[in-house]
Amino acid sequence: MGGQRIGGRVGRAATLLGTVVLLILFGSAGSAFAHAALKGADPVDGTVVKKAPAAITLTFTESVGLLDDSFRVLDPENRRVHTGKPQHAGGRSETARVTLPDDMGTGTFTVGWRVVSADSHPVSGALTFSIGKPSATTAVIPTQATGDTASATLYDISRYFAYGGLALLLGTLVFSLVTGVEAARGLLLTGWWTLLASTVALLLLRGPYERGGGPAAAFDPSVLADTATSRPGLVLLVRLVLLAGAAFFPVRAGGRWWTAGGGVLTVALAGTWAAAEHASAGIQVPVALVSAVLHLLAMAVWLGGLTALLTALYRAPEDLPASAVTRFSRLALTAVTVLVATGVYQSWRGLGSLDALTTTSYGRLLLAKLIAVLLLLAAAAYSRRWTARLAAPVERRADVRERVLEPVGAAADAEVSGADMSTGTSTGTETGTDGGAEIGTDTETDTGTDAATGPHPRPLPSTEDGDPGAYRRGLRRSVLAEVIVGILVLVITTLLTGTQPGRAATEAAASAAEAARPMASTTVIPFDVGTPGGHGKIQIELTPGRVGENSVQAVTFGPDGGLVTVPELRLTFTLEKQDIGPLDAKLTDRGGYWTSDTLNLPLPGTWTMKATVRTTDIDQITVSRKVRIG
Repeated sequence: MGGQRIGGRVGRAATLLGTVVLLILFGSAGSAFAHAALKGADPVDGTVVKKAPAAITLTFTESVGLLDDSFRVLDPENRRVHTGKPQHAGGRSETARVTLPDDMGTGTFTVGWRVVSADSHPVSGALTFSIGKPSATTAVIPTQATGDTASATLYDISRYFAYGGLALLLGTLVFSLVTGVEAARGLLLTGWWTLLASTVALLLLRGPYERGGGPAAAFDPSVLADTATSRPGLVLLVRLVLLAGAAFFPVRAGGRWWTAGGGVLTVALAGTWAAAEHASAGIQVPVALVSAVLHLLAMAVWLGGLTALLTALYRAPEDLPASAVTRFSRLALTAVTVLVATGVYQSWRGLGSLDALTTTSYGRLLLAKLIAVLLLLAAAAYSRRWTARLAAPVERRADVRERVLEPVGAAADAEVSGADMSTGTSTGTETGTDGGAEIGTDTETDTGTDAATGPHPRPLPSTEDGDPGAYRRGLRRSVLAEVIVGILVLVITTLLTGTQPGRAATEAAASAAEAARPMASTTVIPFDVGTPGGHGKIQIELTPGRVGENSVQAVTFGPDGGLVTVPELRLTFTLEKQDIGPLDAKLTDRGGYWTSDTLNLPLPGTWTMKATVRTTDIDQITVSRKVRIG
């Protein structure tokens, strides 16, 4: 009956845990796992240009990888525009650029784009721009800009199983080596097969996941070939090779070379995650890679070891010595220390600021993980208490036997005649080679004397206070709670690796705010050539007032505020900090106002705009103003 009740509790706990995991998995299936964020686009989304741009250029918050089909440009009739091959603009890895044909026509064009961020997650989106003037359009946003939900869901589920397989494999291995307990060694095979199957699934699904296609494309030879030559694909292939090596690694061997080989294999296996996740991109990459490997190994040792301990407690609790539990408890404490230290660093690196803790999805997930970790630490504290109680009776019993075992004689008679009498119910005899004998008594009952009623038995410790079986049952319950909360922590951690870091999200929001600024900047510069009526002002309008191509329109006003014509107006731009310029805007007189469509400002910053105005054949002046180019 006890076994049935325990089995029922385990079954209910497993059902609850499975429900939570499924809710988290499928509740997040439609979320965008974008890590690199779009900072800017040329042409800017929604802008109107006078003529077809030579190319479309996108700028991101971190390095991105390009696909053969990274750009799809559609005309107003939903026909695809033939473009060049995607490439990085100016060799800068954080950009994506594709050339456009000259004869695009006019109207509103739709651009769907998809790239792969440096931490291996695809980023996609869409924008529009108009040539000449906006028009009605029947274009549909390309599917690669939205992605396929089925492929993304299957890929994410495979990632969850990969984390779980790693925890089982490494955690069970370390638990068995540290404790010497064989009951949980069967989990090694489960962890190895789980990690192998999930890695193969990730390798097959990588192509559809990157390209936004359906799961059927997983077996396309060309897609598989592209995956095998990409960085994420190579990392997965390396993981498969390491797993093949682990299959032939002798678990029971020993020695210095065996320990070194196992350590290298373990670190290399954990490194296949760090090389393709958040740690591989952003700031302080070398430090982040080391931190990510240590964090993953500590997680596997703790969570996988807890699973192995729980299995041993259910399968063969009598074969689990208290000393083994104590050794694992010390190891778990070390793992927790490493987890906390590396977790704090990774949180700082991913968040960037405290505000991101509540204003970004990454920060809110991090808060949820923090709460779960606190619950996990509380459960671990109970486990350590049960571990201490389990070890204490063994020490007390050994101490009691050592103290009670005495030679029979005067000392024994003195104790019997005392007010507090102890009677032994068992004796032992030890005979040496010299023929002598030593006889001792082992006390099993304890009696006291009461003035009114005489001798009476003193109460023995309760079962809950002294029975190792009760301690094991208590430890089993607390470890089960640890495993359940630990898996929840693992699920949240996996979600974090698929969520845009707070630092990148904040930067993207700032870029979006910058993009929302007015699409033109207007500057008014007074001038005075020093002659009667030779003063006024120049109004200069830059559109869009950003890096790249800009159009210029300038008009001059006389002393009375009315429009006047001047024989010559010249405009130059200089960026002193970068030693760029002066760049001539090459204004053309349009009969009352001056224009230019050829001004290209290559970098953001504060530029010096100088206007030279000539009012007569001999009277002219140069005036300047600072303008901010975003």
